[in-house]
Amino acid sequence: MEPDNPLLDDFFLSLCRRKPARVCFIPTASGDAATYITKFYRAFSGRCIPTDLTLFDSTALPRQPSRTRDLAAFVQAQDAFYVGGGNTVHLLAVWRAHGLDRLLRGAWQAGAVLGGVSAGMLCWFQGGITDSFGGYRGIRDGLGLLRGTACPHYDGEAKRQAAFRRFIASGAPAGYAADDGVGLHFEGTRLQEVVSSRPNALAYRLRRTRGRVEIKPMRVRYLGK
Repeated sequence: MEPDNPLLDDFFLSLCRRKPARVCFIPTASGDAATYITKFYRAFSGRCIPTDLTLFDSTALPRQPSRTRDLAAFVQAQDAFYVGGGNTVHLLAVWRAHGLDRLLRGAWQAGAVLGGVSAGMLCWFQGGITDSFGGYRGIRDGLGLLRGTACPHYDGEAKRQAAFRRFIASGAPAGYAADDGVGLHFEGTRLQEVVSSRPNALAYRLRRTRGRVEIKPMRVRYLGK
């Protein structure tokens, strides 16, 4: 949702099977911040059928006993889910409390596009580096739809880079580090390509081998001209 650079948003929408696609923004990681939701609608209105799913405001959820059924029906009606940034640990806890983790897995298996930025990138993996606790720490309880670990914002925060290297060195699964503006495109669990909205942004594959952390740059396709 970069106001002057829609390249990644365009790419995300191109993956949706139905046109116009129903794209649901999930702002859980930001505590359902109203300004973030507004930003999404400004970026996506007129390009798809935008919707949003908030979980902190109880009045926005269907009442019991139909809550689970209605939430499931809503999720099934969407073509894509765009997850915003914020606190990854809170996101995972709230989703699991509402059963949204299971519903999103089912939607993904049925062909829905899952994506997002920052926490919305990290959550799909087995784990990765987060600042949810105030510092940079590794977590190992991601949703696990994608194997391995992940680290967003790799070019913007030197301490995050070091934390991810330590995390891999400690025995965490091999993973991906992505600079800002970089997207990892998976089909199912297979990485198809790495794309970028910024000409010089990069991504890396990190793994522990022979007692050291190996960092390999990945091929990145710039989405611009």
